[in-house]
Amino acid sequence: MIRETFSGFSSIRRIERDRKRFDSIIRGKIKKDLRKHITRGELIGKRGREVVSIPLPQIELPHLKYGRKNMSGVGQGEGAEGTPLGQGDAGDAGAAGDQPGVHIREVEISIEELAELLGEELELPRIEPRGKRTIKSRRSRYKTVRSTGPESLRSFKRTYREALKRQIASGTYNPRRPMVTPVRDDYRYRSWKEEPEPVANAVIIYMMDVSGSMGNEQKEIVRIESFWIDAWIRAHYHGIANRYIVHDAAAAEVDRETFYTTRESGGTRISSAYELAARIIAGEYDPEEWNIYCFHFSDGDNWGGGDDERCFELLRERLLPTVNLFGYGQVESRYGSGQFYESLSESLEDEKLVLSQIPERDAILDSIKDFLGKGK
Repeated sequence: MIRETFSGFSSIRRIERDRKRFDSIIRGKIKKDLRKHITRGELIGKRGREVVSIPLPQIELPHLKYGRKNMSGVGQGEGAEGTPLGQGDAGDAGAAGDQPGVHIREVEISIEELAELLGEELELPRIEPRGKRTIKSRRSRYKTVRSTGPESLRSFKRTYREALKRQIASGTYNPRRPMVTPVRDDYRYRSWKEEPEPVANAVIIYMMDVSGSMGNEQKEIVRIESFWIDAWIRAHYHGIANRYIVHDAAAAEVDRETFYTTRESGGTRISSAYELAARIIAGEYDPEEWNIYCFHFSDGDNWGGGDDERCFELLRERLLPTVNLFGYGQVESRYGSGQFYESLSESLEDEKLVLSQIPERDAILDSIKDFLGKGK
């Protein structure tokens, strides 16, 4: 009996070892094509499910298929010449081929796991939240036991322990026939207790240029990069607030769905977005209590009349003193001048200001590393 039990445990360990090896192979294949997976635009709509399917060729789990003995089937027993195998008509034969088939296995992986792989691949440092204070939330923990409660929370172990103690104390317990029968007074239920829990809070403000010079491809790049920046920062905080701003010649705050789907046109006045972001921070997010991240994406085409200087003033006096990080990503566009990147890099130098150029989708990962590589 002991030998059989040991053999069973050994088999379980081997199965678990094989499963971990298979998971390692999957992670390796996903990391190998990570750039392709990350730049798939359809993933940004999957946040509700939190799980996405990644197609991985040539991965199969070996398994055994059991059946009853002495059953005939394909390759077993006598068969008449011309008998069709499986379903269908023997006459419905297609043309023969000489190439092997491609086996595709859909592997489900969470957005958080993909973000973790992103961090490993780009060697992103863990984000160190700043701020002297944190906001406390209430969290329920099952730490106490009561004699009343719903049946779904009844503790089997504690209930039978109480019944055993009662039977021993009353002299009704028979060690030769160890039957323990709980009565109503023996029932014990898990119960919760609310306790304060510190939460490192962060707000991410995304700003996107939706003017006429920003084409659909440029806007799609912005949406994809924003999505993965959000996933990585979210992995470091319990409390995350997201704010979304779109702008052309004027800025407006929108919800997440609108930010990822809007199509607009018009001129460009970048300072309108910076002014709105500064008002939101001043009115709702105390830098002593919040970790603040701002990311602005544009093709670098800005309205004249001194608007660049107004942007630099807003950054220098109102935004950079309050944020952990301000990232400006410039998406290359055939219709945009791209001048704002050069003007910004020449006019402002601050460790909180990070600039990145994004010429195409394949540059998204490099841009993410530009923004998040310092661990701020």
